[in-house]
Amino acid sequence: MRSIITVVGKDTVGILASVSELCAKHEVNIIEVSQSILQEMFCMIMLVDVSKCNVEFTAFADEAEKLGENKALKINVMHEDIFNSMHRI
Repeated sequence: MRSIITVVGKDTVGILASVSELCAKHEVNIIEVSQSILQEMFCMIMLVDVSKCNVEFTAFADEAEKLGENKALKINVMHEDIFNSMHRI
């Protein structure tokens, strides 16, 4: 099962490392990453495989959101199916 992780916030050192560390901790495989800096704003979208995640999906998503709060970022995790449904025309 795949999921989408989005990260938005003021650019600082270590954002990608922090999110990657969280994924590794829970055996979430990063498939693809797209990131850019828009003026001083960091924007990242990750496609991840959560099929081997060692905690419930909601627990992983909650931990990602808390990581974002601690780093003054907005981190969102959603199932690929929900993401696709929300962005269908």
